[in-house]
Amino acid sequence: MAIEEFDVFVIGTGTAGKSVAYDCVEAGMSVAIADNREFGGTCANRGCDPKKVLVGVTEAIQLTENLKGKGITSVPEVSWKDVQKFKSNFTEAVPAATERDLEEAGIAMYHQSPQFLEENTLSVEGKTVKAKKIVIATGQKPLELKIPGREHLKTSDDFLELSELPESIVFVGAGYIGMEFAHIAARCGAKVTVVEFAPRPLMPFDEDIVNHLVEASEKIGIDFIFNAQVTEVEELQKNHRVIFQKDGKEGSVKARAVFNTAGRVPSIDELDLDKGNVASEKGGVSVNEFLQNTTNPSVYACGDVSASGSLPLTPTSSQEARVVSKNIRKNNVLKMDFPPVPSVVFTLPQVAAIGLTEEEAKKQGYDIVVESKSVPSWFNAKRINEETYAYKTIVDKDRNLILGAHIIAPHASEMINLFVLAMCGKLKCEDLKAMIFAYPTWGNDIKGMV
Repeated sequence: MAIEEFDVFVIGTGTAGKSVAYDCVEAGMSVAIADNREFGGTCANRGCDPKKVLVGVTEAIQLTENLKGKGITSVPEVSWKDVQKFKSNFTEAVPAATERDLEEAGIAMYHQSPQFLEENTLSVEGKTVKAKKIVIATGQKPLELKIPGREHLKTSDDFLELSELPESIVFVGAGYIGMEFAHIAARCGAKVTVVEFAPRPLMPFDEDIVNHLVEASEKIGIDFIFNAQVTEVEELQKNHRVIFQKDGKEGSVKARAVFNTAGRVPSIDELDLDKGNVASEKGGVSVNEFLQNTTNPSVYACGDVSASGSLPLTPTSSQEARVVSKNIRKNNVLKMDFPPVPSVVFTLPQVAAIGLTEEEAKKQGYDIVVESKSVPSWFNAKRINEETYAYKTIVDKDRNLILGAHIIAPHASEMINLFVLAMCGKLKCEDLKAMIFAYPTWGNDIKGMV
């Protein structure tokens, strides 16, 4: 059988993989791309985009709940089936549209996960393929909980495809996904319990801000069980029982459905990296400053699967794809340099952060000024009767530059982008305060946070 040859072979059709493939084919290279799932990647098919559509419905619920008795007489009912139907408008066309665009660009497509045979050789769809450069952009997948009864655990993919919302749900894990889905489910009518092995949710985020979120979450009926290690899941007649260890004692909670939201890990198991002399580590494929593999120079990695040190987010995937693309086309001329990266949890209210936490700034030896307040009395929160609005900013006292910003607010995701501009532009606090923003807007509020 003839060996197929390409200049570039990309594994993964998400944000990062597609970007590299399009750039390289435009530069005149022969390019192929492969995926073992529907084309288009996690974000568009089963991640941030469809999740945000579901969040949009709950935003309407929360706003009317806040304003009930303030001119709103009743909170609208939710039709989960209609919500899912609306969400499908954003996802159903993605795979076919992605394949059409790739085909029109002249990129060869494979519908399987390749496996390395040698450093520059892959096996895919029963064919042997050679490539001068191979790009791994396979993203992440749910972490498997190796406990008895794990076959009864559903994943975030399953949640986004639920035809009916279970009347009770347990989420095992209180990271981004667990907290976001817990808020969606609770506002749509499910009884929600979150079991977390840590002492609080969202451990990388500022503790004071997260404490506000816990309080707001409990007000909408979410129950938390912290410092609890799940040890088993049992299937009962109608429910599932989640068994956990807490403070040396065994406890349990029942629910119709149990979702594993304990985190995600690099999706590299199926690639046979050892045969390709491709080094990997806990964070994914090992890379140097050019996002080139540390042991096989023909291989690059970008997006959530690369152990680059960046946050596993769509914007950082795009940034890494730009670096990989240029380095393949121009022979390693661009080093990865991460600007301050914002991070958002799309609960209601939203939690957003950029830069250092107070604890991190102190550990790094900065002389800091910390501004931390709960401000539901500020106009923007008061006008929609929102009880949860708080912030914490960390400023370098010597230079008067912002080191970190942490916000919980209905529109924290938009507000944090203004802090991105301030930090990337190295604006001093007085420069930010001197700017004139539209009023009354959430963005204008940031001048009062520094």
